[in-house]
Amino acid sequence: MTGTLVLAGTPIGDIADAPPRLAEELAGADVVAAEDTRRLRRLTQALGVTPRGRVVSYFEGNETARTPELVEELLGGARVLLVTDAGMPSVSDPGYRLVAAAVEKDVRVTAVPGPSAVLTALALSGLPVDRFCFEGFLPRKAGERLSRLRDVAEERRTLVYFEAPHRLDDTLAAMAEVFGAERRAAVCRELTKTYEEVRRGPLAELARWAAEGVRGEITVVVEGAPETGPGELDAAELVRRVRVREEAGERRKEAIAAVAVEAGLPKRVVFDAVVAAKTAGA
Repeated sequence: MTGTLVLAGTPIGDIADAPPRLAEELAGADVVAAEDTRRLRRLTQALGVTPRGRVVSYFEGNETARTPELVEELLGGARVLLVTDAGMPSVSDPGYRLVAAAVEKDVRVTAVPGPSAVLTALALSGLPVDRFCFEGFLPRKAGERLSRLRDVAEERRTLVYFEAPHRLDDTLAAMAEVFGAERRAAVCRELTKTYEEVRRGPLAELARWAAEGVRGEITVVVEGAPETGPGELDAAELVRRVRVREEAGERRKEAIAAVAVEAGLPKRVVFDAVVAAKTAGA
């Protein structure tokens, strides 16, 4: 009889947010796979728990090699508990490979629901929550980052990102360039911790704020592209959309035609807007 893989959510800040079942699972698992065993030790001490099972590390550097070992444990009947440093395993953290491998072998996979920086930031942002998509971390290289942002420039759902504090100003500036300076956003910092802060405002304004330096764990929530009807886009927005497409590799003629279709406008209107912007040096 095969065992069970348990994905356990851990606090993203305040230890009091630990789900009640977490202590029980930590104490009873045959194997505890932790992203950082030192953080796990601090967590178990805070919860007053001593794992009876074997504790092993499971992080980005050894995830590929250790997954087959853990699958063998599962096939042998073990209850394997997977915890990461904060939040739910496999959400921008180790775990996906193990879940996929376990599912392939028909091993039962369950979860201890817990705190999520994605949902917490989304709820606190003040932006629409009825439809959203999680984009994880953006690429570190500027060109790749811009390309990824252009892929979702017209996405109408609210967007949620994780970001490192030392890259936050560059990321917000890139978002302002691609999404528009006035697109609303929220930067959520140190959620549930002592210095929790939610900064809301237009992307350009947030980029200027972040340039002064920001610390802590960061989640960025960005408003989706506006719903627009025929004729509702101003000339500046039409030009911006054409530029986004050109920078993504489209020829100007094709970009103008595509934007015209999106906006429900004659191609001549978009073409004139582009020419006027070029004449004005914009």
